[in-house]
Amino acid sequence: MTKWFGPTLAAMVVSAPVAAQSGYSIEQITGAPFAQALAVGGPTIAWVHNTKGVRNVWIATAPEFRGRELTGYRADDGQQIDGVAVSPDGKTIFYVRGGPANRRGEIPNPTSDPNGQDQAVWRIAAAGGAPVKVGLGSGPVLSPKGDWVAFVRGGQVYTAPGAGPGQAAQLFKARGSAGDLAWSPDGSRLAFASNRGDHAFIGVYDLGAKTLRWLAPSFDQDGAPAWSPDGRRVAFIRVPAGFNPPLFGPIREFAPWSIQVAEVATGTARQVWTADPGRGSVPREVTGPALLWGAGDRLVFPWEKDGWTHLYSVSAAGGAATLLTPGDGEVEYVTMSPDRTAVIYNSNIGDIDRRHLARVPVGGGPVTALTTGTGIEWAPAPLADGRGLALLRSDARQPAHAALLIDGQTRALAPGSIPADFPADRLVEPQAVTVTAADGLRVPAQLFLPPGLRPGERRPAIAFFHGGSRRQMLLGFHYMSYYHGTYAMNQWLASLGYVVLSVNYRSGVGYGLEFREALDYGATGASEYYDVLGAGLYLKGRADVDPTRIGLWGGSYGGYLTAMGLAKSSDLFAAGVDIHGVHDWNSGIQNFVPSYNPLEHPAAARLAFESSPLRWVDTWRSPVLLIHGDDDRNVNFNESVRLIAELRKRSVPVEQLVFPDEVHDFLTFANWTTIYRATADFFGRRLGR
Repeated sequence: MTKWFGPTLAAMVVSAPVAAQSGYSIEQITGAPFAQALAVGGPTIAWVHNTKGVRNVWIATAPEFRGRELTGYRADDGQQIDGVAVSPDGKTIFYVRGGPANRRGEIPNPTSDPNGQDQAVWRIAAAGGAPVKVGLGSGPVLSPKGDWVAFVRGGQVYTAPGAGPGQAAQLFKARGSAGDLAWSPDGSRLAFASNRGDHAFIGVYDLGAKTLRWLAPSFDQDGAPAWSPDGRRVAFIRVPAGFNPPLFGPIREFAPWSIQVAEVATGTARQVWTADPGRGSVPREVTGPALLWGAGDRLVFPWEKDGWTHLYSVSAAGGAATLLTPGDGEVEYVTMSPDRTAVIYNSNIGDIDRRHLARVPVGGGPVTALTTGTGIEWAPAPLADGRGLALLRSDARQPAHAALLIDGQTRALAPGSIPADFPADRLVEPQAVTVTAADGLRVPAQLFLPPGLRPGERRPAIAFFHGGSRRQMLLGFHYMSYYHGTYAMNQWLASLGYVVLSVNYRSGVGYGLEFREALDYGATGASEYYDVLGAGLYLKGRADVDPTRIGLWGGSYGGYLTAMGLAKSSDLFAAGVDIHGVHDWNSGIQNFVPSYNPLEHPAAARLAFESSPLRWVDTWRSPVLLIHGDDDRNVNFNESVRLIAELRKRSVPVEQLVFPDEVHDFLTFANWTTIYRATADFFGRRLGR
């Protein structure tokens, strides 16, 4: 019989001796609030704290800006809170509670609550009181006056009054799936993108006239509508017909995308700018609007012309684009100053393994650094008066938290929310290192050395591979919840005595187009395996590592690479923890594109399988712990079902940890704690300490 590690047993596998050895427990380092979903309106800053799985909205108001909890949820029930929006007067906060449905219409319910769950928009007064359910849906967007909130349910647009007892109602009926909601400056009209599968339109609905107009409909894919300040025009991005980038394979160029400007009164549009062929011809996304309409009739957008994701601007009348953010590095979070004269953003320009905030005029000019040093900053949100800037930040020893930057000084908004037993003074400072992949590529990584490592001592080592693969681990706590936790786990593993290497393998972000769109990556050749092998050889060659005790772990794409390392290099890797990894790319692609049929693409399907762990399972010898939730919407649960069956046939030592009704992100703190403890216990038994 296969050994079963259910939650009760797994919760027992790391006991007091381990905590004593490390100096702190996994609950201590992961128990501090994770701050996210920052928003600003009027004098109010709002954000979400996820504290040991209990998610609540917090606010801080002028002039003191002292953070306090607003909602009163008390259960680690796996119900996400995001989509925070604040009314223009700062008196009302909207948020979304509950996750999105899977293809069967099931809302995440990781605690198996017999009553089920839903995803809904909620409203609560900044002064306090009970939250009010506005309606089922997500993505609330407030009108400029705050009198209406628009959101999406089942691909259709709904609205509700910004205050009072009015009920949500469908605003209009239209084919396709609506998104990218954008109110006109006077709040009388709503622009949106209507996704129709192989094409997409920009629509404008007039609330007074109750009419719907399509702006220059075409066979192409239109999105990211942005209103002109006078409300007469809408700019949008157009991607030529046929754009269907390969899943899990590189795409470096396509027919160039363009920016269109439409007259709302007539629906006619003209092209004001087009990307050059070659580099930058494929559109890039940022966190925040992909198109901003600034002062002086300047349109701001991301472009990868020089191989890095930078911001550019162009006149709405047309002309050449102006580079706003020069340097080797990439822009990620983008917003605009209240007066539209400047763009505020974060990037890793000048500090490749961190993120800092900067400001630049929309027409171009000197870049002003807003933050520097060893911190990591993201999600900038300027206050309405333009004097201050709300943001989220972390560093190597401080977890993600909300902060205020004003008069050049940054301070935490809720310093008392960090538990007194959070082990900040016992965390190690990771070091930036470079690994040589097996094919010679130089691959960035972060090294965590265990405390008390003596000269000449050899310790067991563990390589970590993030998911995505469009991610980058940093020299500090990450800005995404999943990787905020894995950074903490790498710290804990180091405290337990392991040398830990966190690898930013090819196909990840942060290092430019050619690194991200690496040749032969993923389903087109698994070139990242060379990085896995290089990481193992790097650890094997270190004087402080026992070469017979090297493990690896990772989740999602990192689970895939963990499985590839074990399948092809069991002589190098003694054990691994594979968390919801992809094991056959043909199945992985089909999970995102149900119509994908490998029989219709035999050559590509053969290559995809050759690039998969299941192809190499015959040479897999090292023990593995497989972890998966059976409501995973990103990596089908069947990926692990198939793998464990094949491993059993070959008598590979395999252990398992399964979470009924859990999704890909593992939404409860209890389940994450179980995963981390089971991982540490597994490595303790297989590698020693």
